[in-house]
Amino acid sequence: MTGMLRGDVSAKPLTLSQLNETARYERFDELQRRMPAVWDAMRLNHADESVVVVPSVSIDRAVAYPGSLSQAYEERLLFLLLLLRQPRLRMTYVTSMPIAPGIVEYYLALLPGVIPSHARARLDLVSVDDASPASLSEKLLARPRLLAKIAAGIANPRRSHLIPYNTTTLERDIAISLGIPMYGADPRLAELGTKTGCRRLFAETGVPYPLGFENLHDVEEVVEAIGSMRRTRPTIAEVIVKLDEGVAGAGNATVDLRGLPEPGSAGERDAVRERVLGMRLEAQGTPLDTYLAKLTEGGIVEERITGQELRSPSVQLRITPNGSVELLSTHDQLLGGLTGQTYLGCVFPAEPAYARTISTHAAAIADRLVGLGVLGRFAIDFVVARERDGSWSAYAIEVTCARAARRTRSSRCSSSPTAATTRTPRCS
Repeated sequence: MTGMLRGDVSAKPLTLSQLNETARYERFDELQRRMPAVWDAMRLNHADESVVVVPSVSIDRAVAYPGSLSQAYEERLLFLLLLLRQPRLRMTYVTSMPIAPGIVEYYLALLPGVIPSHARARLDLVSVDDASPASLSEKLLARPRLLAKIAAGIANPRRSHLIPYNTTTLERDIAISLGIPMYGADPRLAELGTKTGCRRLFAETGVPYPLGFENLHDVEEVVEAIGSMRRTRPTIAEVIVKLDEGVAGAGNATVDLRGLPEPGSAGERDAVRERVLGMRLEAQGTPLDTYLAKLTEGGIVEERITGQELRSPSVQLRITPNGSVELLSTHDQLLGGLTGQTYLGCVFPAEPAYARTISTHAAAIADRLVGLGVLGRFAIDFVVARERDGSWSAYAIEVTCARAARRTRSSRCSSSPTAATTRTPRCS
């Protein structure tokens, strides 16, 4: 990125490439301090209010997504077009490839009391015209002229903000280049967005979550963790290995533990290792070597919850710049794929029988995130299992959506995993 930085954070014209990491975060922190004022000014019908949406899935993934799937993820934030119900708000929405006009028309037709053509006049759709597997943010930063054009369209940087899909140093650099704050988690909180970080967060808040181990980096650590889990709960039938940066189930793999030697017996470790090397990858077509290479960057293993009936609900929340938590909605996820772990869609709202329970757990997690300085929209996914008496038990699985995410990995935090000891539902 060689374009000039925008905004009045500094009067000295510098290019992004001239700033080291410390200087970039200094600028980013200055911009973020504007966010509460930007938030307070929203819906006051200012003529110069605007938002820039960059729905880039910027985290490291187990496999490269084809262009069509990447585009689908980028279009998941099109619900933000409903912000155009504010009569003077302008929006810039960036994607890798152009959005089909019919899709845009559909969303604009949902606006209450707004003529779609009027809303369309305030919407600037920007396409990078690049269907490569690189993330949208990488593509945008590689095109400083396009980034400068977007910046020039911001009427007032003090009444504008960036809305990302997830937040990495790439989105931080886009915010710096545009001279506007970002409504999303600080990339320095990246650990919270990993599967390992989620399990630690659940432990801190006391919500139930599956038996398992985190901070794993190779096959031998996974084998050791599974052995410890079997000693704790010998009846475990399946476990799931998850890459720290897996998205929509693509980083998951299932290990069948049925028929293994007794826990602690001779030959158990070799038998477990054989099962791990034969695990079923949710991302079909991904070579095992590729998956294990990604595992070196971090992952977890946890028990696959079983019960009379299983569902996968989610709670959507946001933390506002003034530190308040807002529960937005609940839904039941529709899952499919090789082992039923791939996100396909959802239905709103979640089943009332367990919606209150998962919302209470989500609120406890959100309060902890507020204390850690998290900002923005996110979701907390659960697995719920129906017990024999008809009640539902809920288990937190991960924190998803507009989260902080890592682009590079730091060294291991510890040399050995720590097991959780939450109760699993009884098997049918």
